[in-house]
Amino acid sequence: MVQIYPYRNERKVRMQQEQTDQGKLQVTVLTEDGTRPVENAMVRISYTGVPDSVLEEVRTDSSGQTPILDLKTPPLEYSMEPSEQQPYAEYTVQIQAEGFEQEEIAGTEVLPGVLAQQPVRLKFQSRQEFDRIVIGPHTLFGEYPPKNTESEIKTVTETGEIVLSKVVIPEYVVVHDGPVGDSSAQNYYVRYKDYIKNVASSEIYATWPADSIRANVLAIMSFTLNRVYTEWYRNKGYDFTITSSTAYDHKWIYGRNVFDSISNIVDELFENYLSRPDVRQPILTQYCDGRQVQCRDRGWMTQWGSKTLADQGYSPIEILRYFYGNDIYINVAEEVSGVPASWPGYDLNIGSTGVKVRQLQEQINGIAEAYPAVPRITADGIYGQRTSEAVKQIQNIFGLPQTGITDYPTWYKIQEIYVGVSRIAELNG
Repeated sequence: MVQIYPYRNERKVRMQQEQTDQGKLQVTVLTEDGTRPVENAMVRISYTGVPDSVLEEVRTDSSGQTPILDLKTPPLEYSMEPSEQQPYAEYTVQIQAEGFEQEEIAGTEVLPGVLAQQPVRLKFQSRQEFDRIVIGPHTLFGEYPPKNTESEIKTVTETGEIVLSKVVIPEYVVVHDGPVGDSSAQNYYVRYKDYIKNVASSEIYATWPADSIRANVLAIMSFTLNRVYTEWYRNKGYDFTITSSTAYDHKWIYGRNVFDSISNIVDELFENYLSRPDVRQPILTQYCDGRQVQCRDRGWMTQWGSKTLADQGYSPIEILRYFYGNDIYINVAEEVSGVPASWPGYDLNIGSTGVKVRQLQEQINGIAEAYPAVPRITADGIYGQRTSEAVKQIQNIFGLPQTGITDYPTWYKIQEIYVGVSRIAELNG
């Protein structure tokens, strides 16, 4: 899909002169279905607005990844307080690989001191010359419609209304890339965690304190799960879960990069949502930025306010209660869809044994079919050094701390990758 925004070349040239700090960027190139890495793809990085001035030219490894690149950014303080200055640098990523369509992504955001992760999915070659994706501005910097006010708890007793019987983490959400009534807007099937990472990377700055990021991620997840739980749009005759319009939902940007500081927190918290006593459904936790749009009189959280409280040492739940009231609390979903094996409830490490270890080893071997950097191991139900090394390699590829221990985020990341690889294998079998 091609999205068009003005380049604003003069401002971008001025921005380049103001770049005094450094951030990091890594590009991951996969096949269109997202299950196979593309090795030896040529990746060129340039300033957005000056695409012919190539700053870096690198190739992907067997896991479809480029080296981590150091790139210039504006000063850190631009993202730490409301500012008229754009706090992130924008780069254009051009990708070429034999047998695939050429791809270009303009507007990849790089912030100081954090790793920007740019996923790319290449289409197999056809008569089309190339695809271009243009990433729009961050919601804290650009201008977007303010959120329409809604009740945080939905009435679900009307005749014929479809409502889930329990809170379930969906494998996918269907994102309508436009306002509710725009029938020309495209629908996208997006993995739930990828959706949350995209929204959080679009609506808060990855440079903020971790507890501020956690509070905002919890609010985004609870809002999203309210839409899922109540089948809000499907009950109105639409064929999607949620929109990308800030007037109705949150800003999801097709093709955008995410940040490691946000990604890791989503992996840590993805089963959680926000509740009130005696209310089954996740709370529709609305918020605003607190600068361009004010909403404290509505009882909503402000994003800049959450950052200020985190700076003062508030925990995520303290931040959320400051805005939404003392009766809000963190709950855990009853089920996670699309995973073949649930989390055992404890870390698996060297010396662990049993059925869960054997399941993990079999899944690692399945992943190794698509990712040759992951070593195949014996599925004997014993977590030894070889299993630990294989886990460490998966953690390296997918941006997790490289401990060799299968903790909660690692377990679910392995489940996610294994399911994707297995489905394609079944279709090809």
